[in-house]
Amino acid sequence: MRPPATSPCLGAMVHAFLIHTLRAPNDKDAGFCRVLYSCVFGAEKSPDDPRPNGAERDRLLRKEQILAVARQVESMCQLQQQASGRSSVDLQPPSSSDEPMSLHDAPHGAFRLAAGDPFQEPRTVVWLGMFSLGFALVLDAHENLLLAESTLRLLARLLSDHLRLLAPGTSLLLRADRIEAILTRFLPHGQLLFLNDQFVQGLEKELSTAWPL
Repeated sequence: MRPPATSPCLGAMVHAFLIHTLRAPNDKDAGFCRVLYSCVFGAEKSPDDPRPNGAERDRLLRKEQILAVARQVESMCQLQQQASGRSSVDLQPPSSSDEPMSLHDAPHGAFRLAAGDPFQEPRTVVWLGMFSLGFALVLDAHENLLLAESTLRLLARLLSDHLRLLAPGTSLLLRADRIEAILTRFLPHGQLLFLNDQFVQGLEKELSTAWPL
């Protein structure tokens, strides 16, 4: 009897996925950290407030929370790069978009966020740096970190391979529908999944057929 293609990690919840810019350490000419794409699965609402426009305040709250996560990920990534002695040249994407992306030596890590900073409940953030882009998952505080990290690496590789995110002139805004399609398959409703290789390969073939390069 074959094992199931997918198996949900019971209780596993991703509250947000985001892609943002990464600046090289000490690069003061690269502007500010910017969130390029975000998907919030479990949105928090601002405290009860009798004033109108509560929905707009919630939207702004989510935007501020995601940006705070992106900035902290960038800071952690820069510290890791500085500690490893990597130069800014090492952080540039390959000259050809056809070169394979290796995530083996990519900076990565995890950190915890205390309640109220910036989310109402404690959270854990798993992150991965890929040249000029950062990827992050915001999780429950006591989540399965190994599963979350493997899921994040898979998402980063799929997005890089199928959307050419690091190619010059690529706009994530124009490819948001494709990002959402990948998240729907591999992170449905923010649910972490145990995926076997055969299932992943089958979905990748679907993506390659739907989005020929």
